[in-house]
Amino acid sequence: MTLLTTLIAFVVALGSLILFHELGHYLVARALNVKVLRFSIGFGRPLISRTYGADRTQWVIAAFPLGGYVKMADEREGRVAPEDLPRAFNRQSVYRRFAIVVAGPVANFLLAIAIYWVLFMSGMPGLRPILDEPPPATPARAAGFHQGDTLLKIGAEPVATWQDARWLLLQHAVNRAAVKIETSDRKGYIDARTLDLSSLTSEDLDSDFLRAAGLLRFNPPLPPVLGQVVEGAPAQKAGLREGDRVVAIDGVAVNEWRDVVAAVRDRPDAPLVLDLERDGTRMQVKVTTDAVSEGGRTIGRMGAAPKVDPQSMRAMLIEVRYGVGESLLRAVGKTWEMSLFSLRMLGKMLTGHISLKNLSGPITIADYAGQSAQVGWIAYLGFVALISISLGVLNLLPVPLLDGGHLMYYTIEILKGRPVSERAMQIGQHVGMAVLFTLMLLALFNDVNRLISN
Repeated sequence: MTLLTTLIAFVVALGSLILFHELGHYLVARALNVKVLRFSIGFGRPLISRTYGADRTQWVIAAFPLGGYVKMADEREGRVAPEDLPRAFNRQSVYRRFAIVVAGPVANFLLAIAIYWVLFMSGMPGLRPILDEPPPATPARAAGFHQGDTLLKIGAEPVATWQDARWLLLQHAVNRAAVKIETSDRKGYIDARTLDLSSLTSEDLDSDFLRAAGLLRFNPPLPPVLGQVVEGAPAQKAGLREGDRVVAIDGVAVNEWRDVVAAVRDRPDAPLVLDLERDGTRMQVKVTTDAVSEGGRTIGRMGAAPKVDPQSMRAMLIEVRYGVGESLLRAVGKTWEMSLFSLRMLGKMLTGHISLKNLSGPITIADYAGQSAQVGWIAYLGFVALISISLGVLNLLPVPLLDGGHLMYYTIEILKGRPVSERAMQIGQHVGMAVLFTLMLLALFNDVNRLISN
């Protein structure tokens, strides 16, 4: 993955989300005959500016792209021509102002629904939800799960793919709750077990919570043969090539690829002696692994992937596809679930039940954008939908300067019968600015910390 790929993927995703959000404000304002002076993607100095329409609205792309705004005629912000006074934002009823402001977040939710609708109709590939043998002393081992068990239901929800299982289990893990899981073994016998997740810690949730619970995805045994060597990684620097078979590591025999993974992960930033077989010739190669952070712990990595038999890979894949109507219902349901879960996660972060390390800033989001784009368009669209939901939820929070802060003021105005005082709004602005600035600093700190750790 190149820096250019990451940058393009991030700009396209962020630009699309800002565009849809601001279009929500703009379209409702126009529908209510409020005069729009400027539609801007980004803040600061305009890079591109064009004027269109009877209202001579400026359409701007500005220098600082992390946001946007729709500027309407408003007597509180400048002189309004007498003929435009009935169209000024501040002269609209509180219900009209509420509709214009709430339209931005609603547009983000509608975008997510549209993306999920298309994905469900077109078919979403996934991995079959088949379990590997749970490690000792884990909740899954205690519950009696075994290798080869296929997950059928988690709680009352059916499971089609491993991604479904991960999402459903995450919701129960966050609440440290016990959950009933229905499985089918290799002989087709259906059983139900209760998985107790109360022992999971905040550190487990910050890292690989499924591994902590003992729920590992089954991978068919792969021979210890290299299928890909990452350019510039320790494996390539040591001279490893595609097709090399690993026979032993530090004198310990290797039978399958998972043995290679285990040996490398357990030795971060350490030399390993690999016995190889290449074109019928035995040789020895010394590889010094990289040390990378994963889920709060340091592991080793050498930058090589196994050779995968296409038939074995196809056996582990499943495509989930639905009709037009069911796809729409599922898209709405998924957007609703993700929105509620985002709120719960935020609440648990604020109350200390989940670490604030989970808060991500633009650097991490850009990294995820690049990774999802590299996987394919389905993964990338899923990423855009997820960020669109997050943006919608964030903007609905009752924090002054955000859409939710304005909606809070309008709700108070509806209940009291008069607007919030200018003094109260000024204090709210200062508080909102402090809150947002603190969150931005924390998110950037987490981003930089992840970069240093990796």
